[in-house]
Amino acid sequence: MNPNEDTEWNDILRKHGILPKQIKITQNDIYDSAVERAQEEESQRLEKLDLDELDELEDEEDDEVLAHYRSQRFAEFKAQLSKEKFGELTQISKPDYAGEVTDASESAWVVVHLFRDSIPACKLMNRFLSEIAQQYRATKFVKIVSVECIANYPDANLPTLLVYRNGDVKGQLVKLDSLGGLRAKRRDVEKYLLGVGALDKSLRRSLPGDAEADSDNDSDDAGAKRSTYFDLSKGL
Repeated sequence: MNPNEDTEWNDILRKHGILPKQIKITQNDIYDSAVERAQEEESQRLEKLDLDELDELEDEEDDEVLAHYRSQRFAEFKAQLSKEKFGELTQISKPDYAGEVTDASESAWVVVHLFRDSIPACKLMNRFLSEIAQQYRATKFVKIVSVECIANYPDANLPTLLVYRNGDVKGQLVKLDSLGGLRAKRRDVEKYLLGVGALDKSLRRSLPGDAEADSDNDSDDAGAKRSTYFDLSKGL
């Protein structure tokens, strides 16, 4: 006996639960399944398109469907812009520190550069941070004269980076020695900040001439003194 055969005896057995009910697939079932699969594939395709690409499909796609995806893309765009509200390295003073750094770090990563204009490594760091700030606009970048921030802060420890989040220091870089000194490149500082978690790589923007931006700096760092650890929790 073939339990899959459509016979009167098998119908009796199915009625009494001896055989499982027979599932019949109709042409309508096949059609509905194909339509559902096609709609899912089309939905996945539209999900990947940006606003400009959606506009190009205006004559091909249903207006209501395109409006839905445009609205979705626009909401995503607005959410991204709400995060990317910085974009430059700004100088602050001691009275600004609590508001511009500690308080601001509750809603965004904040990178602070302790510097002095007379130190070449600080000038180099300021250039790197200005460029990185344009690339990662969801992170706040500020600079402050070292001795204005911390009284008697040694020049031997400059440049110094302090990385804040949620009111606390999450990272601290003292001098450029570990990144190559005056031979350091922008990508070295970027890599350090990525490692700390201060940068969101998914929001990275390219700069004009990005491929050539990280040129070697052949200046000598022979006169630089060895840095000694300084407790940065004092004086802030």
